[in-house]
Parts: sequence; C-alpha cells; structure tokens
Amino acid sequence: MRSPSAGPTGVWRWCLRHVGWLPLLLLVGGALLDYHTAPHFSAEALYTAAPMTAAALLSLRATVLAGIGACIADFALLTHFGFMDDSGGRSELAAVATVSAFAVLVNRLMYYSDVRLQSARKVALAVQSAVLPEPPASVGSFRIAVRYQAAVRDAQIGGDLYGVQDTPYGVRCLVGDVRGKGMDAVKAVDVALGVFREAADDEPTLVGVAARLERALRREADRRAGLERTEGFVTGALAEIPHSGGELRLVNRGHPAPLLLHGGRVRCAEPSEPALPLGLAGLGTGEDRIDTVPFPQGSTLLLYTDGLTEARDRAGVFYDPVAGLTGREFPGPDALLDALLTDVSRHTGGCISDDMALLAVTWDAGPGSA
Repeated sequence: MRSPSAGPTGVWRWCLRHVGWLPLLLLVGGALLDYHTAPHFSAEALYTAAPMTAAALLSLRATVLAGIGACIADFALLTHFGFMDDSGGRSELAAVATVSAFAVLVNRLMYYSDVRLQSARKVALAVQSAVLPEPPASVGSFRIAVRYQAAVRDAQIGGDLYGVQDTPYGVRCLVGDVRGKGMDAVKAVDVALGVFREAADDEPTLVGVAARLERALRREADRRAGLERTEGFVTGALAEIPHSGGELRLVNRGHPAPLLLHGGRVRCAEPSEPALPLGLAGLGTGEDRIDTVPFPQGSTLLLYTDGLTEARDRAGVFYDPVAGLTGREFPGPDALLDALLTDVSRHTGGCISDDMALLAVTWDAGPGSA
C-alpha cells in the first residue's frame, strides 16, 4: 500500500521541509566534485551558490557561515592543486569572497523587506478587523459563521463584505461585492456596512434597508470623478430571518443567489425579479421586491460572493457549490464553511482568482425555543 506522501507531491513537500540543508549540500558537493575531477576543473559556481542560497533561505548567521565555508573550501582545493600562486586561482578566490559578502547584503535586504511585509499584513488585518468585525457566533437560536479569503493573500482584505445584525425584526444579514479593488473598494465597504448596521435596526422592511444603502452608495459615488462615478456599484444580497424562524426574507440586488441547505438538499433561492446592483437604481424604474422562502428548523442559509462560483480549475471549469454540497450534512455553519473552502482549494489547486466572502446561518431551534 502506498504511503499518503508517496508520489511527486510527497517528494516536493519533503524537499520543502529540508530545503535549509541546500547550502551545505552545495558546499560539500562542490568540494567533492572539485577534488575528484581534473585540476583545471573548478566548482566555483557551487561555492558561490551556497551563500546566495543561504541568503534567501536562512538567517544572517547561516549566510555568513556559508560564505566562510565557501571561501575555506575554495582556498583548500586551490592550495591542494597548487593554484594559489597563480593569478587565476587568486581571482577565483576573490570572486567567491565577493559573492559571499554580497550574499550577506542580500540577506539583510530580504530581512528588512520581510519586516515591512509583516507590518503591512498587521495593518491589513487591523483594517479588516475594523471594517469587517467578526459577528456573534450565535443570536438566539441561530448559529453564525463567516469566512473571508482574499485572492491576494498578503492583501487580507478587498471589496467583498458581510454583516450580521440582531434587530427587532429578526436577524438581518448582508453579503456584498464592491466593484473594483484597493482603498476605494475598502471605503465603499466601510460605507455600506456602516449604513447597514444603522438601517437594519431602524427600517421595518428589507426594502427600506436596501433604499438606505442605495442612497449612501450614490452619495459616495458622487464624490468621485470620471468613470468611477458612473460605473461604481455594489452587488448585494440582504436576508432577514424572524426570531421564530420558519421563513426567510430576501432582497437581491444583482448578487449570486443564496443557497438553502436542509437534510442534504441544496436549494438555490433565485430572486423572483432581477434587480440592478446597489448604486445603479437610477438606471432602472423597478422597485425592490422581497422574496419569502421556507426556512424550516435545521436549515442553513449560505450567502457568498462570486469568488466562490468563479473559482476555476486548470481546465477552466467553474466550481459549482450546489453540486459540491448536495448530499452532504454538516454539524454547523463553521463546519460547512471549512468544508466549502477545502473543496474550493482542491478544485482550484489552491489558486483563487477573486476575493471570497462566505456567511452561513443555521437555525438550531429546539422544541422549547421561542
């Protein structure tokens, strides 16, 4: 029976785990090759490769030791073959010493670059925590889980958003996707979530919440110039679950349809009428419509952005969450989202092309729940 680590993937992982030994292998291999070949053959390339490899992979101390080791090995072999008295031998040793010194400089530059990168990651995480705070793990009889995965890992945050609010009208949720990237997208996310948190408590209907979001995003767009003013928009799906459960109310503004999971079955809650994204209502004449669908005990609502359905494998096939989740049952929303991210990673080979926000709400009402 084959080991799970057998095959090309297992070999590659083993190499990654032991890559720190590469500078030493280059030194030893170079010295042996130099010693057992013709006198005029030189392993200078291997000697210089050792400190440069250490500079990229290891610490400053290891880089210095690799450079010293390269110079000692080259000096010893040049002396053994009697080339230290000749200009060619001295030039070779000077070249190895120069590359070793340069490797130390490269190591320091990479170190400070990594420090700046780690600082940028911390700032991004702080922005994400401020703009996209973690919702409560539960509200009454509802368990809640969210996940956010940026296409650019170092970015940590992009234009996708989610929000959950416990209100007098029930648990209200928002998942959206801002057109564009960068700081403009983050500003739009901040505006949308700020308005959602306020409107969710004040407005008696989801239509009113959507209207408040529309006005706020249009004001934000009016502050911009050029194409961004006319083309900026946010696709969004609003959901409301009464505290007593039993049904689900939805307003969809140009966003991927939510999924309802129950007993291994997956239902796509398509809107009864298509609607323009938030920020573009002025281009149409229709009003928002609330769709009501059953939400029995044990059901899970899954809201997501198009990063999920646009995740592609090497053949260009899109991931289908309905097919991927049908016939499966999960103990809770966290398990569902973890399994979904694992499926997407497996489908794409770990390379997603767009940000992805996921929000799941499971109704776990017991017999005596209100």
